[in-house]
Amino acid sequence: MAVTLEFENKLWEMADKLRGNIEASEYKHVVLGLIFLKYISDAFDEKYQQLVAEGDGFEENSDAYSEDNIFFVPPEARWNKIKNDAKQPVIGQTIDNAMIAIEKLNPALKGVLPKNYARPEIDKAKLGELIDIFSFNIGDKKARAQDLLGRVYEYFLGKFGSSEGEFYTPPSIVKLLVGMIEPFKGRVYDPCCGSGGMFVQSAKFVEEHQGRKDDIAVYGQEYTATTWRLCKMNLAIRGIGGNLGERDADTFANDLHKTLRADFILANPPFNVSDYALDKDDVRWQYGTPPQGNANYAWIEHIISKLSPRGVAGFVLANGSMSTSTNQEAEIRKNIIEAGLVDCIVTLPPNLFYNVTIPVCLWFISKKRDNRKDKILFIDARKMGTMVTRKHRELSDGEIARVCGVYHAWRDSNEYEDIQGFCKSAALDELRSHEYILTPGRYVGIEEQEDDGEPFDEKMARLTGELAEMFAKSHGLEDEIRQRLGAIGFNVD
Repeated sequence: MAVTLEFENKLWEMADKLRGNIEASEYKHVVLGLIFLKYISDAFDEKYQQLVAEGDGFEENSDAYSEDNIFFVPPEARWNKIKNDAKQPVIGQTIDNAMIAIEKLNPALKGVLPKNYARPEIDKAKLGELIDIFSFNIGDKKARAQDLLGRVYEYFLGKFGSSEGEFYTPPSIVKLLVGMIEPFKGRVYDPCCGSGGMFVQSAKFVEEHQGRKDDIAVYGQEYTATTWRLCKMNLAIRGIGGNLGERDADTFANDLHKTLRADFILANPPFNVSDYALDKDDVRWQYGTPPQGNANYAWIEHIISKLSPRGVAGFVLANGSMSTSTNQEAEIRKNIIEAGLVDCIVTLPPNLFYNVTIPVCLWFISKKRDNRKDKILFIDARKMGTMVTRKHRELSDGEIARVCGVYHAWRDSNEYEDIQGFCKSAALDELRSHEYILTPGRYVGIEEQEDDGEPFDEKMARLTGELAEMFAKSHGLEDEIRQRLGAIGFNVD
């Protein structure tokens, strides 16, 4: 996230106080549930006031809201009711009743919203204080234009992600994936969809390019029940319809979208999972059976199996996936390269994730590569990004645009040129000579250094002089250490 809004730290401070004896895995839903409730109430209230001003008496007609993709919020769930009860001991029950009423009117959210605010573990006085902090609009038209909700949502997911966030993909990585494959129209699938960030960014991309959100059909699957519910809420507050299956499920053991062939696939699978449901006879293993000890290549083959004949996929993997030499993985990598499926590989810098420092890479797989089946584009973006905190790095919009621009120029036009140290279009023969290793550093070379104008002989004389001076200092330090150790009875031969 770029600049922290003033209220974000206040919200986190209050949420942290609210935690008490509730585990982080539970209390995030207390906060995110309130964000959901406030958002739909703000959007409803803005439309309500507009209908009142029009004077046609439609302000309590749910159809007047649904046509603008706005939740109709029943009276017991509106924010003024919740705020009025904020200082009352019944506030927990008031919120639970609001969630129940919303689910009744919106079948897609049945069983999804948190409805346990009345439980004794939640301090009702602190809950009331948290509600009071929500005095700003996060759901009216102005706030939606600024994506205020998205910023609050991402802030909290990032905070929770610092301790849990396997389900949270940093916004700059999502933007880069979406910007590369441009999911403008068609079926978008995420086999491990987490909180739904890939879908949200895809919808934003469509809107920013004057398209319609309903031009994309969203399909997803999520293994963890609480995260699956969070994704349903996240899509609902953005007005994105989606098929996430009847409930949470394991993508390998229980594929909820067996017949789906997607036009776009975006994913951030869990890295290096060693224990997963591997059926060696699974029809998805067209390019070789992945090893039991690491699911990375199982994810790759699952994604390939879900692509339509013109489909394209972009996904995140640990760097080891590019060069692993285990027999099964090396064979699969060779087979998918020879099949002309690997389109582009991008290496990224470390510290982009909130909870791990591991550097990652992006894989792009495409089935529409008629004009470039014998080439792969490599991009080395490891020098990009800025440390926005001591532990976290972000890619700027300009850096994202640069990577996407290089890929699109290579994919769509004749204007692409290799840039030493940054990008290289490598022929298949070159990959064969490198045993099908996909690490961009092997292909892009070392970045050219600008000539500083200093003659070579003079530079070497200066550098060797500096080196001799360092050697002399090191010998002096060595002698001093020997003397001091000798003074206390320890001799170093």
